Amino acid sequence: MTVTIARRKFVAAIGGAAASWPLAARAQQRERMRRIGVLSSLPEHDPESVSRRAVLEQALQALGWTVGRNLRIDYRWTNAEPALLRKFAAELAALSPDVILVSGNSAIAPMLQATRTVAIIFVQVIDPVGSGFVESMARPGGNVTGFTQFEYSLAAKWLELLKELAPRVTRVAVVRDPTRGPGIGQFAVIQAMAPTHAVELTPINVNDQAEAQSRRIAAFATSPNGGLIATVGGTANVRAELIAAVAKSRLPAVYPYRYFAAEGGLLSYGPDTIDQFVRVAGYVDRILKGEKPADLPVQAPVKYQLVINLKTAKALGLEVPSTLLARADEVIE
Repeated sequence: MTVTIARRKFVAAIGGAAASWPLAARAQQRERMRRIGVLSSLPEHDPESVSRRAVLEQALQALGWTVGRNLRIDYRWTNAEPALLRKFAAELAALSPDVILVSGNSAIAPMLQATRTVAIIFVQVIDPVGSGFVESMARPGGNVTGFTQFEYSLAAKWLELLKELAPRVTRVAVVRDPTRGPGIGQFAVIQAMAPTHAVELTPINVNDQAEAQSRRIAAFATSPNGGLIATVGGTANVRAELIAAVAKSRLPAVYPYRYFAAEGGLLSYGPDTIDQFVRVAGYVDRILKGEKPADLPVQAPVKYQLVINLKTAKALGLEVPSTLLARADEVIE
């Protein structure tokens, strides 16, 4: 009798363990460590980098991906230096992660040269179709998809805002990268709109050394009625120097992102850079769950920010029109 009861308990225990095996296996599969590579054109300790990293990891965690539990993220920061971009792109590709997140036009090209097999998601890239990164917005094809910054036509808005804020401006320095398509495209749009606003343009190339750029800005400011527009591309590693040079020259200036205004720039207008890192987490999640980049459409920004720094306006002796203040998403005092 005792033996029979013991045997029944043993069989029941084995049966219960066997029934739990599929659940345990599924749980183990869910907890399998996945790997993401991140290639950024910004420096690691840049305040914008810190914000982007925090938001990305929070958004991923909300989707069930926690760093250290079922996710590893390998970051590479480059300060927009071409040699580092190429080196770290190759390093990340060699790690064979499940997906690579790339930020900026300067970073996507070397990343695509490093791998055409690892899934790549880009953020803040201008004209990905024209640049040859994807086949189309709806069906990107290949191993890459992502989120664009804006259309070139946005550059016309910068000139419009500059004239609205400083109507006496008749001369505009345009900081641009003349070696890449986005720099050429943005300048072309501003150039096309210049006659409408009765302004004369002076290009300042960002491939010059920061000190040379500052000298050119200072020389430009020696004549009256000047203003400045900083376009996207190449300013990531000289942002502080650019803002300082503009402030020293007392030029009213328009910038493409909020962090320029937050760091002392007069006015910024452009896409919400932090929001894109919330949205990109959704694409990372979908790829980790088996979807292909070729089947995920490239998406445009959904949030734009107009930010005005009243402290800088006051220092320049500018009175910001009430109509412009009413449209601002943020006013820094």
